[in-house]
Amino acid sequence: MIADLGFGDAGKGTMTDYLTRQTEAHTIVRYNGGPQAAHNVVTSAGQHHTFAQFGSGMLLPWTRTLLTNSMLINPLNMLKEARHLATLDIPNALARTQIAQQALIITPFQKTLNRLRELARGADRHGSCGEGIGECMADSLTYGQDILHAGDLYDRMSIRRKLTFIKDSKRAELDRLRPLLPALPAVQQECAIFSDKNCIEDCIDIYHHFASCVDIIDEKVIQNICNREGTLIFEGAQGVLLDEDFAFAPYSTWSHTTFANADAFLQTYNYEGEITRFGLLRAYATRHGAGPLPSEDPILTHTLPEAHNSWNDWQHSFRAGYFDLIAARYACRVIGKLDYLAITHLDRLPLFPACKITTAYRHTGHTDDLSGYFEHSDNRITGIQVHRPANLPHQEQLTRKLMACTPEYQILPKESNRANTQAAYLACIEAQLGIPVGLISTGPDERHKTCTPALHAS
Repeated sequence: MIADLGFGDAGKGTMTDYLTRQTEAHTIVRYNGGPQAAHNVVTSAGQHHTFAQFGSGMLLPWTRTLLTNSMLINPLNMLKEARHLATLDIPNALARTQIAQQALIITPFQKTLNRLRELARGADRHGSCGEGIGECMADSLTYGQDILHAGDLYDRMSIRRKLTFIKDSKRAELDRLRPLLPALPAVQQECAIFSDKNCIEDCIDIYHHFASCVDIIDEKVIQNICNREGTLIFEGAQGVLLDEDFAFAPYSTWSHTTFANADAFLQTYNYEGEITRFGLLRAYATRHGAGPLPSEDPILTHTLPEAHNSWNDWQHSFRAGYFDLIAARYACRVIGKLDYLAITHLDRLPLFPACKITTAYRHTGHTDDLSGYFEHSDNRITGIQVHRPANLPHQEQLTRKLMACTPEYQILPKESNRANTQAAYLACIEAQLGIPVGLISTGPDERHKTCTPALHAS
Protein backbone atom coordinates (compact mmCIF):
# COMPACT_ATOMS: atom_id res chain seq x y z
CA MET A 1 0.00 0.00 0.00
CA ILE A 2 1.18 3.50 -0.86
CA ALA A 3 -0.03 6.72 0.75
CA ASP A 4 1.33 10.25 0.54
CA LEU A 5 2.03 11.73 3.99
CA GLY A 6 2.01 15.33 2.81
CA PHE A 7 -0.25 17.55 0.71
CA GLY A 8 0.20 15.34 -2.36
CA ASP A 9 2.85 15.39 -5.10
CA ALA A 10 5.31 13.23 -3.14
CA GLY A 11 5.85 10.76 -5.99
CA LYS A 12 3.12 8.12 -5.73
CA GLY A 13 3.15 7.54 -9.47
CA THR A 14 6.86 7.00 -9.88
CA MET A 15 7.02 4.74 -6.81
CA THR A 16 4.03 2.72 -8.03
CA ASP A 17 5.78 2.24 -11.37
CA TYR A 18 8.99 1.14 -9.61
CA LEU A 19 7.24 -1.29 -7.27
CA THR A 20 5.24 -2.72 -10.17
CA ARG A 21 8.52 -3.50 -11.90
CA GLN A 22 10.09 -4.97 -8.77
CA THR A 23 7.14 -7.16 -7.75
CA GLU A 24 5.60 -7.81 -11.18
CA ALA A 25 2.29 -6.76 -9.64
CA HIS A 26 -0.70 -7.97 -11.63
CA THR A 27 -3.11 -5.23 -10.49
CA ILE A 28 -2.86 -1.60 -9.39
CA VAL A 29 -5.80 -0.83 -7.10
CA ARG A 30 -6.83 2.84 -6.98
CA TYR A 31 -8.60 3.28 -3.65
CA ASN A 32 -9.45 6.98 -3.42
CA GLY A 33 -9.65 10.22 -5.38
CA GLY A 34 -10.32 10.56 -9.06
CA PRO A 35 -9.45 12.71 -12.08
CA GLN A 36 -7.78 15.37 -9.92
CA ALA A 37 -4.79 13.06 -9.40
CA ALA A 38 -1.61 13.87 -11.33
CA HIS A 39 0.84 11.01 -10.80
CA ASN A 40 3.79 11.56 -13.10
CA VAL A 41 5.83 8.63 -14.37
CA VAL A 42 8.99 9.10 -16.39
CA THR A 43 10.84 6.04 -17.65
CA SER A 44 14.38 5.40 -18.80
CA ALA A 45 12.92 4.61 -22.24
CA GLY A 46 11.82 8.25 -22.56
CA GLN A 47 8.12 7.78 -21.80
CA HIS A 48 6.24 10.33 -19.69
CA HIS A 49 2.62 10.13 -18.65
CA THR A 50 0.59 11.90 -15.98
CA PHE A 51 -1.64 9.22 -14.50
CA ALA A 52 -4.98 10.49 -13.23
CA GLN A 53 -7.41 7.56 -13.25
CA PHE A 54 -5.32 4.63 -14.44
CA GLY A 55 -2.95 2.88 -12.08
CA SER A 56 0.58 4.23 -12.45
CA GLY A 57 2.01 0.81 -13.33
CA MET A 58 0.14 0.69 -16.66
CA LEU A 59 3.19 1.44 -18.77
CA LEU A 60 4.12 -2.17 -18.04
CA PRO A 61 2.21 -4.66 -20.20
CA TRP A 62 1.46 -7.30 -17.56
CA THR A 63 -0.48 -5.15 -15.10
CA ARG A 64 -4.11 -4.02 -14.90
CA THR A 65 -6.02 -1.25 -13.12
CA LEU A 66 -8.86 -1.81 -10.66
CA LEU A 67 -10.92 1.28 -9.78
CA THR A 68 -12.77 0.51 -6.55
CA ASN A 69 -16.13 1.76 -5.25
CA SER A 70 -14.18 4.54 -3.50
CA MET A 71 -12.99 6.03 -6.79
CA LEU A 72 -14.65 8.87 -8.69
CA ILE A 73 -14.45 8.65 -12.47
CA ASN A 74 -14.78 11.13 -15.30
CA PRO A 75 -15.13 9.04 -18.48
CA LEU A 76 -14.34 12.02 -20.74
CA ASN A 77 -11.03 12.60 -18.96
CA MET A 78 -10.25 8.91 -18.92
CA LEU A 79 -10.79 8.50 -22.66
CA LYS A 80 -8.43 11.43 -23.23
CA GLU A 81 -5.85 9.88 -20.90
CA ALA A 82 -6.11 6.58 -22.78
CA ARG A 83 -5.40 8.38 -26.06
CA HIS A 84 -2.17 9.76 -24.63
CA LEU A 85 -1.15 6.32 -23.39
CA ALA A 86 -1.73 5.02 -26.91
CA THR A 87 0.91 7.48 -28.19
CA LEU A 88 3.33 5.75 -25.78
CA ASP A 89 2.62 2.35 -27.34
CA ILE A 90 0.08 1.43 -24.66
CA PRO A 91 -2.97 0.97 -26.93
CA ASN A 92 -5.04 -1.22 -24.62
CA ALA A 93 -5.20 0.74 -21.35
CA LEU A 94 -9.01 0.82 -21.25
CA ALA A 95 -9.27 -2.90 -22.01
CA ARG A 96 -6.91 -3.55 -19.07
CA THR A 97 -9.11 -1.53 -16.70
CA GLN A 98 -11.76 -2.93 -14.36
CA ILE A 99 -14.22 -0.66 -12.59
CA ALA A 100 -16.44 -1.50 -9.63
CA GLN A 101 -20.13 -1.02 -10.38
CA GLN A 102 -20.67 1.47 -7.53
CA ALA A 103 -17.80 3.81 -8.50
CA LEU A 104 -19.19 7.34 -8.85
CA ILE A 105 -19.28 9.11 -12.20
CA ILE A 106 -18.48 12.83 -12.24
CA THR A 107 -20.67 14.66 -14.74
CA PRO A 108 -19.98 17.99 -16.49
CA PHE A 109 -22.69 19.65 -14.38
CA GLN A 110 -21.00 18.68 -11.12
CA LYS A 111 -17.62 19.76 -12.42
CA THR A 112 -19.07 23.13 -13.41
CA LEU A 113 -20.67 23.75 -9.99
CA ASN A 114 -17.38 22.84 -8.31
CA ARG A 115 -15.58 25.51 -10.34
CA LEU A 116 -18.29 28.12 -9.82
CA ARG A 117 -18.20 27.62 -6.05
CA GLU A 118 -14.46 28.16 -6.08
CA LEU A 119 -14.82 31.30 -8.17
CA ALA A 120 -17.46 32.58 -5.74
CA ARG A 121 -14.98 32.27 -2.87
CA GLY A 122 -12.68 34.83 -4.47
CA ALA A 123 -9.62 35.41 -2.27
CA ASP A 124 -10.89 32.75 0.15
CA ARG A 125 -10.60 29.93 -2.39
CA HIS A 126 -10.00 26.44 -0.99
CA GLY A 127 -7.44 25.35 -3.58
CA SER A 128 -9.79 23.02 -5.44
CA CYS A 129 -8.50 21.20 -8.51
CA GLY A 130 -11.78 22.08 -10.25
CA GLU A 131 -12.58 18.50 -11.27
CA GLY A 132 -15.89 18.07 -9.44
CA ILE A 133 -14.73 15.67 -6.72
CA GLY A 134 -16.40 17.44 -3.79
CA GLU A 135 -19.57 18.18 -5.74
CA CYS A 136 -19.99 14.55 -6.77
CA MET A 137 -19.30 13.27 -3.24
CA ALA A 138 -21.81 15.73 -1.77
CA ASP A 139 -24.43 14.58 -4.26
CA SER A 140 -23.74 10.97 -3.37
CA LEU A 141 -24.34 11.70 0.30
CA THR A 142 -27.53 13.64 -0.48
CA TYR A 143 -29.08 11.68 -3.33
CA GLY A 144 -27.54 8.19 -3.12
CA GLN A 145 -28.50 5.97 -6.05
CA ASP A 146 -30.16 8.86 -7.90
CA ILE A 147 -26.77 10.00 -9.18
CA LEU A 148 -24.65 8.28 -11.78
CA HIS A 149 -22.55 5.18 -11.02
CA ALA A 150 -20.36 3.07 -13.28
CA GLY A 151 -22.92 0.28 -13.36
CA ASP A 152 -25.43 2.65 -14.98
CA LEU A 153 -23.30 3.29 -18.05
CA TYR A 154 -24.52 0.27 -20.01
CA ASP A 155 -28.10 1.59 -20.09
CA ARG A 156 -28.90 4.75 -22.08
CA MET A 157 -32.21 5.34 -20.32
CA SER A 158 -30.55 5.24 -16.89
CA ILE A 159 -27.87 7.65 -18.04
CA ARG A 160 -30.44 10.08 -19.47
CA ARG A 161 -32.65 9.96 -16.37
CA LYS A 162 -29.79 10.50 -13.94
CA LEU A 163 -28.06 13.17 -16.00
CA THR A 164 -31.31 15.10 -16.25
CA PHE A 165 -31.77 14.86 -12.48
CA ILE A 166 -28.20 16.05 -11.83
CA LYS A 167 -28.51 18.90 -14.32
CA ASP A 168 -31.76 20.13 -12.73
CA SER A 169 -30.28 19.85 -9.22
CA LYS A 170 -27.12 21.72 -10.15
CA ARG A 171 -29.07 24.42 -12.00
CA ALA A 172 -31.13 25.04 -8.86
CA GLU A 173 -27.94 25.30 -6.81
CA LEU A 174 -26.47 27.68 -9.39
CA ASP A 175 -29.49 29.98 -9.02
CA ARG A 176 -28.77 30.23 -5.29
CA LEU A 177 -25.06 30.81 -5.94
CA ARG A 178 -25.44 33.53 -8.59
CA PRO A 179 -25.43 36.55 -6.20
CA LEU A 180 -21.96 35.52 -5.02
CA LEU A 181 -20.42 35.01 -8.45
CA PRO A 182 -18.00 37.64 -9.78
CA ALA A 183 -18.54 39.22 -13.21
CA LEU A 184 -15.82 37.24 -14.95
CA PRO A 185 -15.69 35.63 -18.42
CA ALA A 186 -14.83 32.33 -16.69
CA VAL A 187 -18.19 32.39 -14.91
CA GLN A 188 -20.09 32.87 -18.17
CA GLN A 189 -18.09 30.08 -19.81
CA GLU A 190 -18.87 27.65 -17.00
CA CYS A 191 -22.58 28.56 -16.87
CA ALA A 192 -22.97 27.98 -20.61
CA ILE A 193 -23.18 24.23 -20.12
CA PHE A 194 -26.70 24.58 -18.65
CA SER A 195 -27.98 26.05 -21.92
CA ASP A 196 -26.22 23.50 -24.12
CA LYS A 197 -29.07 21.49 -25.66
CA ASN A 198 -26.74 18.72 -26.84
CA CYS A 199 -24.79 18.13 -23.64
CA ILE A 200 -26.88 15.31 -22.20
CA GLU A 201 -27.19 13.41 -25.50
CA ASP A 202 -23.46 13.81 -26.15
CA CYS A 203 -22.69 12.48 -22.67
CA ILE A 204 -24.98 9.50 -23.21
CA ASP A 205 -23.07 8.56 -26.35
CA ILE A 206 -19.67 9.01 -24.72
CA TYR A 207 -20.59 7.18 -21.50
CA HIS A 208 -22.13 4.27 -23.38
CA HIS A 209 -19.02 4.00 -25.56
CA PHE A 210 -16.80 4.18 -22.47
CA ALA A 211 -18.70 1.27 -20.88
CA SER A 212 -17.97 -0.84 -23.96
CA CYS A 213 -14.22 -0.14 -23.65
CA VAL A 214 -13.68 -1.04 -19.99
CA ASP A 215 -14.76 -3.94 -17.79
CA ILE A 216 -17.37 -2.86 -15.23
CA ILE A 217 -17.35 -5.64 -12.68
CA ASP A 218 -19.35 -7.04 -9.78
CA GLU A 219 -18.32 -8.24 -6.33
CA LYS A 220 -17.55 -11.77 -7.48
CA VAL A 221 -14.97 -10.61 -10.02
CA ILE A 222 -13.35 -8.32 -7.46
CA GLN A 223 -13.12 -11.28 -5.07
CA ASN A 224 -11.35 -13.29 -7.80
CA ILE A 225 -8.83 -10.48 -8.28
CA CYS A 226 -8.07 -10.51 -4.54
CA ASN A 227 -7.67 -14.29 -4.57
CA ARG A 228 -5.29 -14.26 -7.53
CA GLU A 229 -1.73 -15.26 -6.76
CA GLY A 230 0.77 -12.42 -6.96
CA THR A 231 1.01 -8.81 -5.88
CA LEU A 232 -1.62 -6.09 -5.65
CA ILE A 233 -0.40 -2.51 -5.29
CA PHE A 234 -2.80 -0.08 -3.63
CA GLU A 235 -2.07 3.39 -5.01
CA GLY A 236 -3.50 6.31 -3.07
CA ALA A 237 -4.24 9.81 -4.33
CA GLN A 238 -3.48 13.23 -2.85
CA GLY A 239 -2.04 13.21 0.68
CA VAL A 240 -2.89 12.54 4.31
CA LEU A 241 -2.66 16.27 5.08
CA LEU A 242 -5.62 16.75 2.70
CA ASP A 243 -7.78 14.04 4.28
CA GLU A 244 -11.47 14.92 4.57
CA ASP A 245 -11.47 14.22 8.32
CA PHE A 246 -8.02 15.18 9.55
CA ALA A 247 -6.73 17.83 7.14
CA PHE A 248 -6.52 21.54 7.84
CA ALA A 249 -10.09 22.42 6.85
CA PRO A 250 -11.45 23.94 4.70
CA TYR A 251 -8.31 23.31 2.61
CA SER A 252 -9.06 19.62 2.26
CA THR A 253 -10.48 17.05 -0.13
CA TRP A 254 -13.71 15.02 -0.07
CA SER A 255 -11.80 11.79 0.18
CA HIS A 256 -10.17 9.51 2.74
CA THR A 257 -6.51 9.87 1.83
CA THR A 258 -5.33 7.52 4.59
CA PHE A 259 -5.37 3.72 4.22
CA ALA A 260 -8.99 3.65 5.46
CA ASN A 261 -10.54 2.78 2.07
CA ALA A 262 -7.82 0.23 1.27
CA ASP A 263 -8.20 -1.45 4.65
CA ALA A 264 -11.99 -1.59 4.24
CA PHE A 265 -11.55 -3.12 0.78
CA LEU A 266 -9.20 -5.84 2.05
CA GLN A 267 -11.51 -6.62 4.96
CA THR A 268 -14.56 -6.85 2.68
CA TYR A 269 -12.84 -9.39 0.45
CA ASN A 270 -11.15 -11.31 3.29
CA TYR A 271 -7.65 -10.73 1.99
CA GLU A 272 -5.20 -12.87 3.98
CA GLY A 273 -1.91 -12.11 2.21
CA GLU A 274 1.04 -10.10 3.48
CA ILE A 275 0.54 -6.33 3.60
CA THR A 276 3.35 -3.75 3.45
CA ARG A 277 2.50 -0.09 4.09
CA PHE A 278 4.62 2.70 2.62
CA GLY A 279 4.29 6.34 3.62
CA LEU A 280 5.69 8.69 0.95
CA LEU A 281 7.38 12.01 1.67
CA ARG A 282 9.40 14.40 -0.43
CA ALA A 283 12.78 15.46 0.90
CA TYR A 284 11.12 18.85 1.35
CA ALA A 285 7.59 20.10 1.98
CA THR A 286 5.34 21.16 -0.92
CA ARG A 287 1.79 22.29 -1.49
CA HIS A 288 -0.05 23.00 -4.73
CA GLY A 289 -2.89 25.34 -3.86
CA ALA A 290 -4.21 27.38 -0.97
CA GLY A 291 -3.90 26.45 2.68
CA PRO A 292 -1.32 26.33 5.44
CA LEU A 293 2.25 25.27 4.68
CA PRO A 294 4.01 26.19 7.93
CA SER A 295 7.55 25.63 6.64
CA GLU A 296 6.99 27.54 3.37
CA ASP A 297 10.08 29.38 2.16
CA PRO A 298 9.80 31.66 -0.91
CA ILE A 299 13.52 31.33 -1.61
CA LEU A 300 13.27 27.53 -1.64
CA THR A 301 10.21 27.73 -3.90
CA HIS A 302 12.20 29.84 -6.34
CA THR A 303 15.25 27.56 -6.06
CA LEU A 304 13.31 24.37 -6.79
CA PRO A 305 11.18 24.94 -9.91
CA GLU A 306 8.64 22.20 -10.45
CA ALA A 307 8.76 20.14 -13.64
CA HIS A 308 5.18 18.81 -13.60
CA ASN A 309 3.21 21.12 -11.27
CA SER A 310 2.93 24.56 -12.80
CA TRP A 311 0.59 27.43 -11.92
CA ASN A 312 -2.97 26.73 -13.05
CA ASP A 313 -6.30 28.52 -12.91
CA TRP A 314 -7.59 26.50 -9.97
CA GLN A 315 -4.74 25.57 -7.64
CA HIS A 316 -2.58 28.54 -8.57
CA SER A 317 1.04 28.38 -7.33
CA PHE A 318 3.14 25.39 -6.32
CA ARG A 319 4.91 26.20 -3.04
CA ALA A 320 7.90 24.65 -1.29
CA GLY A 321 9.32 24.65 2.23
CA TYR A 322 11.89 22.76 4.24
CA PHE A 323 11.11 19.23 5.47
CA ASP A 324 8.51 19.57 8.21
CA LEU A 325 8.85 17.02 11.02
CA ILE A 326 5.79 18.41 12.83
CA ALA A 327 3.48 17.93 9.84
CA ALA A 328 5.04 14.56 8.95
CA ARG A 329 4.67 13.27 12.50
CA TYR A 330 1.02 14.38 12.51
CA ALA A 331 0.39 12.50 9.24
CA CYS A 332 2.01 9.37 10.68
CA ARG A 333 -0.24 9.57 13.74
CA VAL A 334 -3.32 10.04 11.57
CA ILE A 335 -2.58 7.15 9.21
CA GLY A 336 -1.55 4.64 11.86
CA LYS A 337 0.69 1.66 11.18
CA LEU A 338 3.46 2.19 8.62
CA ASP A 339 6.13 -0.33 7.76
CA TYR A 340 8.42 1.97 5.82
CA LEU A 341 8.92 5.50 4.63
CA ALA A 342 9.71 6.25 0.99
CA ILE A 343 11.65 9.49 0.52
CA THR A 344 11.69 11.10 -2.93
CA HIS A 345 13.42 14.03 -4.65
CA LEU A 346 16.65 13.48 -2.72
CA ASP A 347 18.58 14.63 -5.78
CA ARG A 348 17.45 18.18 -4.96
CA LEU A 349 19.24 18.31 -1.61
CA PRO A 350 22.39 19.89 -3.14
CA LEU A 351 20.23 22.77 -4.42
CA PHE A 352 18.99 23.74 -0.96
CA PRO A 353 20.32 27.11 0.22
CA ALA A 354 20.84 25.38 3.58
CA CYS A 355 20.46 21.80 4.79
CA LYS A 356 17.80 22.18 7.46
CA ILE A 357 14.66 20.55 8.80
CA THR A 358 11.64 22.11 10.52
CA THR A 359 11.58 20.75 14.08
CA ALA A 360 9.12 23.16 15.75
CA TYR A 361 6.77 26.07 15.12
CA ARG A 362 6.54 29.40 16.87
CA HIS A 363 2.98 30.64 17.38
CA THR A 364 2.39 34.38 17.33
CA GLY A 365 -0.85 34.29 19.32
CA HIS A 366 -1.73 33.58 22.96
CA THR A 367 -0.50 30.39 24.65
CA ASP A 368 -3.97 29.59 26.02
CA ASP A 369 -5.21 29.31 22.42
CA LEU A 370 -3.02 26.24 21.85
CA SER A 371 -4.42 23.79 24.39
CA GLY A 372 -6.19 20.82 22.82
CA TYR A 373 -4.53 21.40 19.46
CA PHE A 374 -0.78 21.16 19.95
CA GLU A 375 1.99 19.80 22.10
CA HIS A 376 3.71 22.97 23.18
CA SER A 377 5.74 24.82 25.74
CA ASP A 378 4.65 28.44 25.88
CA ASN A 379 4.44 29.46 22.21
CA ARG A 380 6.83 26.79 20.91
CA ILE A 381 4.91 23.96 19.20
CA THR A 382 6.53 20.53 18.92
CA GLY A 383 3.55 18.46 17.79
CA ILE A 384 0.00 18.56 16.40
CA GLN A 385 -2.61 16.56 18.30
CA VAL A 386 -4.91 14.19 16.40
CA HIS A 387 -8.53 14.84 17.33
CA ARG A 388 -10.71 11.72 17.25
CA PRO A 389 -13.48 11.31 16.35
CA ALA A 390 -13.20 13.61 13.35
CA ASN A 391 -14.59 17.06 14.05
CA LEU A 392 -14.78 19.71 11.33
CA PRO A 393 -15.01 22.78 13.63
CA HIS A 394 -11.94 21.53 15.50
CA GLN A 395 -10.00 21.15 12.25
CA GLU A 396 -11.03 24.64 11.12
CA GLN A 397 -9.77 26.09 14.42
CA LEU A 398 -6.54 24.13 14.00
CA THR A 399 -6.10 25.66 10.56
CA ARG A 400 -6.48 29.19 11.88
CA LYS A 401 -3.83 28.51 14.51
CA LEU A 402 -1.45 26.98 11.97
CA MET A 403 -1.76 30.11 9.84
CA ALA A 404 -0.15 32.00 12.74
CA CYS A 405 2.86 29.67 12.97
CA THR A 406 6.41 30.20 11.76
CA PRO A 407 9.04 27.45 11.42
CA GLU A 408 11.96 26.72 13.69
CA TYR A 409 14.83 24.78 12.13
CA GLN A 410 17.54 22.29 12.94
CA ILE A 411 20.57 22.95 10.76
CA LEU A 412 22.25 19.79 9.49
CA PRO A 413 25.95 19.92 8.57
CA LYS A 414 26.80 19.51 4.92
CA GLU A 415 29.01 16.45 4.65
CA SER A 416 32.09 16.09 2.46
CA ASN A 417 30.14 14.51 -0.38
CA ARG A 418 26.58 14.17 -1.62
CA ALA A 419 26.15 10.56 -0.45
CA ASN A 420 27.14 11.39 3.12
CA THR A 421 24.82 14.43 3.21
CA GLN A 422 21.95 12.28 1.96
CA ALA A 423 22.68 9.54 4.50
CA ALA A 424 22.76 12.04 7.38
CA TYR A 425 19.51 13.62 6.18
CA LEU A 426 17.71 10.27 5.99
CA ALA A 427 19.10 9.18 9.36
CA CYS A 428 17.66 12.32 10.95
CA ILE A 429 14.20 11.70 9.45
CA GLU A 430 14.23 8.03 10.48
CA ALA A 431 15.25 8.86 14.03
CA GLN A 432 12.70 11.65 14.44
CA LEU A 433 9.74 9.74 12.96
CA GLY A 434 10.70 6.32 14.29
CA ILE A 435 10.00 4.56 10.99
CA PRO A 436 12.67 2.99 8.76
CA VAL A 437 13.24 4.36 5.27
CA GLY A 438 12.61 1.49 2.84
CA LEU A 439 12.67 3.24 -0.53
CA ILE A 440 14.49 6.30 -1.83
CA SER A 441 14.35 8.21 -5.10
CA THR A 442 17.23 10.31 -6.40
CA GLY A 443 15.91 11.10 -9.87
CA PRO A 444 12.94 10.91 -12.22
CA ASP A 445 12.93 7.37 -13.61
CA GLU A 446 13.09 3.79 -12.36
CA ARG A 447 16.90 3.71 -12.47
CA HIS A 448 16.96 6.29 -9.66
CA LYS A 449 14.85 4.28 -7.22
CA THR A 450 16.52 2.12 -4.59
CA CYS A 451 15.37 -0.32 -1.92
CA THR A 452 17.34 0.36 1.24
CA PRO A 453 19.04 -2.33 3.36
CA ALA A 454 16.15 -2.03 5.83
CA LEU A 455 13.67 -3.18 3.17
CA HIS A 456 16.00 -5.88 1.83
CA ALA A 457 16.43 -7.25 5.34
CA SER A 458 12.70 -7.87 5.61
